[in-house]
Amino acid sequence: MMDLAERIMNGDIRALARAATLIEDRAPESAGLLQSLAAHTGKALVIGITGPPGAGKSTLVDRLVAALRRENKTVAVMAVDPTSPYSGGAILGDRIRMQSHSGDAGVFIRSLATRGAHGGLSQAVGNLIRLFDAAGRDVVIVETVGVGQDEVDVARRVRVTVVVLVPGLGDDVQAIKAGLMEIAGIFVINKADLPGADELALHLHEFDVPVVRTVATEDRGIGELLEAIRAAAAKVPRSFQVAPGATARIDHLGIAVRSIDEALAFYRDPLGLTVSLRETVETEKVHVAMLPAGEARLELLEPSQPDSVIAKFL
Repeated sequence: MMDLAERIMNGDIRALARAATLIEDRAPESAGLLQSLAAHTGKALVIGITGPPGAGKSTLVDRLVAALRRENKTVAVMAVDPTSPYSGGAILGDRIRMQSHSGDAGVFIRSLATRGAHGGLSQAVGNLIRLFDAAGRDVVIVETVGVGQDEVDVARRVRVTVVVLVPGLGDDVQAIKAGLMEIAGIFVINKADLPGADELALHLHEFDVPVVRTVATEDRGIGELLEAIRAAAAKVPRSFQVAPGATARIDHLGIAVRSIDEALAFYRDPLGLTVSLRETVETEKVHVAMLPAGEARLELLEPSQPDSVIAKFL
């Protein structure tokens, strides 16, 4: 893992891709790799792009990447796509829409499947942010799956959250205040050449955050958006770093159990917790059940085979 870490920090794209796969698959060796890279994180500007389906998030990200590359900034993009019902992997729609950057070594694009995770993000996103940061990427962009106002997890993992909306929402903005709207560091009115842009801008100004108008398909407003992102970033601490003396936040707590079904009789019913995800991770030979508990989650881990990496913790 030390050799892999060195290759990543030296700009080896193949090593970076391999590490991303280890992290997304939750391979046992990924923990040691992340520990080796930990001292080299904290430099990247991490941006979250979220918003309802059809808002043009992927096109906007594509144009942001192009603008950053003109400044000679290196970029990593995580596009969190819906899970394929057949393979369990990402549908890869966002990656297809960013093919113009496929030959550019300064741009690393990774499509991730949600794999049933709630909140619009794959569970691996936090660790992948750290990976790309340690790899020396100047900017890391996280584009969420586009499921609506539940996509609030992104705000916990990035430095600036950009909420992309389109004209025509009108009074519907009022109905989603409690979710997606409240995490915005910047609002973008994309497709701002359509009727209703002025009405939407009027509604958004009451949230007291910057509002930028763009027409991403025509590359209009992208420079103004980058300026707004940098001005918001200058006021926000690097939230994924824990300063000396600060209190770390627990994202999830893994608990090894002999039987998930038996354990749920305690964790689910008496404690009132609900199961948000159940899956089997073949690489670790483990069954998983995820139970949200406030801002954190309990992860029940049951070995699926006697030689599972979890079995030794029982």
